[in-house]
Amino acid sequence: MDNSGYYSEHHKFYVAVDCIIFGFDQDGLKLLLIKRNFEPMKGKWSLMGGFLQENESLDEAAARVLYQLTGLREVYLEQLYTYGEVERDPGERVISVSYYALIRTEDYNSDLGKQHGARWFLLDKKPPLIFDHDVMVDKALRRLRRKTRSQPIGFELLPEKFTIPMLQRLYEGIHGKKFDKRNFRKKIFQLNILKKLDEKEKSGSRKGAWLYKFDNKKYNKLEEAGMHFSI
Repeated sequence: MDNSGYYSEHHKFYVAVDCIIFGFDQDGLKLLLIKRNFEPMKGKWSLMGGFLQENESLDEAAARVLYQLTGLREVYLEQLYTYGEVERDPGERVISVSYYALIRTEDYNSDLGKQHGARWFLLDKKPPLIFDHDVMVDKALRRLRRKTRSQPIGFELLPEKFTIPMLQRLYEGIHGKKFDKRNFRKKIFQLNILKKLDEKEKSGSRKGAWLYKFDNKKYNKLEEAGMHFSI
């Protein structure tokens, strides 16, 4: 049965992906944005995005866009939501599928970022974004908050070696609130998913703080045994 006529009767639209890229450093939770270099809204701050190519899936397109800006592969990348308001993009009818990514800022290729006019912003100091990108960021943050309460994905934002105070600052940045130091440490150590190293981070004080690693193998075993991650 030839259905070519059925397809040709309908309008064609553009499909894009937009990436909400989170990072973390000593200043807090950050968002990677670019200066848009074409109209409409040229010169305004934007998420990194691109159009779906003919022979790739949505996930492949998002991974490609992320790599073009950061030089990173094999990072945490999750499809978030589809935005299809008729006039969301004044240039053309564009349906956008948003993704959020968690990357380690020290692994990010800053030279690629400079080519795109990219810059890191603290979440509470980001500029207004084009189109519906602020809505995308807000939804991504809410998703991140939900997931970090029940899964250890927050560790994707930390360097391989980290201190407990650094881990607490990360979760405070994600959730936008302060945690009691004693209770936070107690919860973390009760999970039994960290490996203590024979090293200290001494930049913050003379005494220093012990460094840890996330033990993924131990977490997987505990998860299989029915352990529930909760912070």
